[in-house]
Amino acid sequence: MQATAASFLARPLPWPRRIGRSTYGAVAVHGGVSPLPPRLRGVRCSMSLSIGAGSSDIGDNGFSYQYAPVFRRYRERDPYKLLGVDRDASEEEIRSAKDFLVQQYAGHEASEEAIEGAYEKIIMKSYQHRKKTKINLKTKLLKRVEESPSWVKAFLGYFEVPSMDIISKRLFFFAFIAGWSIATSAENGPAFQLAISLFSCIYFLNDKMKNLLRASTTGFGVLVGGWIVGSMLVPLIPTFIIPPTWSLELLTSLVAYVFLFLGSTYLK
Repeated sequence: MQATAASFLARPLPWPRRIGRSTYGAVAVHGGVSPLPPRLRGVRCSMSLSIGAGSSDIGDNGFSYQYAPVFRRYRERDPYKLLGVDRDASEEEIRSAKDFLVQQYAGHEASEEAIEGAYEKIIMKSYQHRKKTKINLKTKLLKRVEESPSWVKAFLGYFEVPSMDIISKRLFFFAFIAGWSIATSAENGPAFQLAISLFSCIYFLNDKMKNLLRASTTGFGVLVGGWIVGSMLVPLIPTFIIPPTWSLELLTSLVAYVFLFLGSTYLK
């Protein structure tokens, strides 16, 4: 019995019989069983659960694997209509609409990109509009100056607008002098602080004019003019606004500091 089983197992397998050809090539039969063609092995079947899914959500073989909700207006070209906001809406309203839509349609890449792109277009357009408005305002001012009388042009010729760095430094310096005067107002008057501010103004003017005599004359004239204007304006201020420790001399000197700052910064 064992010899019979051994001889049976030692027998070679028969060659497969060719039963025909098809578009998938030759089909071989082993023991009367024909294998299935490759396309029939594991037929896929799926159903799209996406809401409003379009052709962009369908896979290579026509099956959909997108389950996130789709923003129906994501193909809209007008960014305002896409976000559902008015053209005069504020930046806060536009940002709120964008955040709401991104949260509602998170997971669908095309919808998210369309919403973010619409928001960026509106913000960029708003920035360009503000920039253009500033340029137009500067152009209008220059045109007004050119059309003004000759004496106005001559008067404006004595002034210049320095860089913001120079303006901030001069403002900080004279604000420090003013604070120093207020802190020591109960002990003595601001005569020492006024002297320092005057010499500083002359120094700043001489750095631009390159003429010490002219800078000294201009700086002293600015101080006198500020003191005169201050002596006329201070009595008009209601007394209940002024702290009791502030004297008339201190208030007048504060006005003079403003004139010295403007003169040393904007005069040519």
